[in-house]
Amino acid sequence: MRAGIHPEYFEITVTCACGAKYPTRSTKKVIKVEICANCHPFFTGKQKLIDTAGRVERFRRKYKLETKSE
Repeated sequence: MRAGIHPEYFEITVTCACGAKYPTRSTKKVIKVEICANCHPFFTGKQKLIDTAGRVERFRRKYKLETKSE
């Protein structure tokens, strides 16, 4: 291998918005992610609906769907 052409490789901690931390190695010193295996709906089985401007409620009224009581 040629000397001086490879980037530095650091041991870092990836931090998720939910607070989970994962040790790994990378050429970047800091990695922050918005979603991880601890908070992703596919892995947790919980679906998060983000209602912007009442779109979800409007859809439920249009198709006469019952709302979940949480």
